[in-house]
Amino acid sequence: AKMHKYLLYNAVEPEELPTLKELNTIEICKVWSGMSRHIYRQLLKKKAVDIGLGSFAVVPVHANVAEGKVLPVERPMFIMNKTLKMFYNLEGDEIKIPEEIPVVQPDFEDIAAHTHFRHEILEQCVQETLLYFAGALRENKEVEFTFR
Repeated sequence: AKMHKYLLYNAVEPEELPTLKELNTIEICKVWSGMSRHIYRQLLKKKAVDIGLGSFAVVPVHANVAEGKVLPVERPMFIMNKTLKMFYNLEGDEIKIPEEIPVVQPDFEDIAAHTHFRHEILEQCVQETLLYFAGALRENKEVEFTFR
């Protein structure tokens, strides 16, 4: 059900992003850096993390090494939610998370334990950033989202 809030029929209004207004850029970056470390820890435990817009997962891909030689490697990827992809008319390869990989939600209590933010603030900041991101998708805006 979480994903549906990102299917936007209307533009995102500033009042829908109260936490982002309260935090400064450095704080927002700190929240996402905590989120990023949390996702990394889950990927190491062979889990995928669903953040609403899609999931981070390590998926098997085939890398072309030398002429005609293919090497199976595992690659961390962000796999956009199928419904969202259709809703926003986005192109891209159909990538599936392997069935043996459990998909989990971000544990904001755990992220809070590793950062100096309360878990409510973390969760709201992440959701509002994603809402803002969905708003950009809706308006076909170019978005750069750097994620270590």
